Amino acid sequence: MSITIRGIEFQANDDNDMGLEFVNLSHRFGYQCPNWPYFRDVQIERMHYMAKSGVLSQTLTHTMHVTTHIDAPAHVVQGTPFIDEVPLPHFFGSGLVVSIPKKKWEQITADDLEKACGHAIRKNDVLIINTGWHKHYEDGDYFPYCPGLVSSAAEWMVEKGVKVVGHDTQANDHPLATAIGPQRNGPLLPHLEAEYKEWSGGIGWEEAFPEWEPVHNILFNNGILGIENVGGDLDSVTGKRVTFAFFPWNWDRGDGCIIRLVAITDKKQAYRIEAGESF
Repeated sequence: MSITIRGIEFQANDDNDMGLEFVNLSHRFGYQCPNWPYFRDVQIERMHYMAKSGVLSQTLTHTMHVTTHIDAPAHVVQGTPFIDEVPLPHFFGSGLVVSIPKKKWEQITADDLEKACGHAIRKNDVLIINTGWHKHYEDGDYFPYCPGLVSSAAEWMVEKGVKVVGHDTQANDHPLATAIGPQRNGPLLPHLEAEYKEWSGGIGWEEAFPEWEPVHNILFNNGILGIENVGGDLDSVTGKRVTFAFFPWNWDRGDGCIIRLVAITDKKQAYRIEAGESF
């Protein structure tokens, strides 16, 4: 089956010649897309357009840590690999999409992961976590109030041999373990201090989150990369084992990269990757 888009015919996603199904797990990128509290807005300029030049050519100015993206270890841990130094097999492979529903500021722990997929996880799996927060992805409360991974979850992933983790939250750490809260050059949003203390029943945020981005540090020091702001049709593959592809740019000394995260399934088990033989 084919579909027509703006007068051009393409193979349909669910009925292509390969017999594979492709599911988008990325949020959109573009003008005024949701952004972390201290990043500059995405800027897009049409250098050439049809009326002017007969072609469309656009110039982009933005951070790589916007929308659905993958962090290189060098993003946080000095002396570790940049994105172009990570071997290509790290950006492709089998894995799980697990459901771990969470509310405002709740923690994603090792116990949560063990209950969700301890029986099914395999060494070198890609693990994608669906907390439900991809539904709240917008310019506003998503960033300061997301749930987040904590150290025990990172240590669980190291123990299980996970190679990449992705999640539908704002960072590889809880937001209050980042500069949104009291860490490093924060707090970016100082009004959250009193709100957190009331929410937690009197516990201060510096007591609750005494370390700077501990999950980033544990993961990256063990060669595990993190995909932030997973979205798209995430619910449609939750609870399933699928194949993932999410290649970044070959960016020299890159600290991360926007990606198109895709889940791939082969229901008929009929497609095979080429053997690489000469022709």
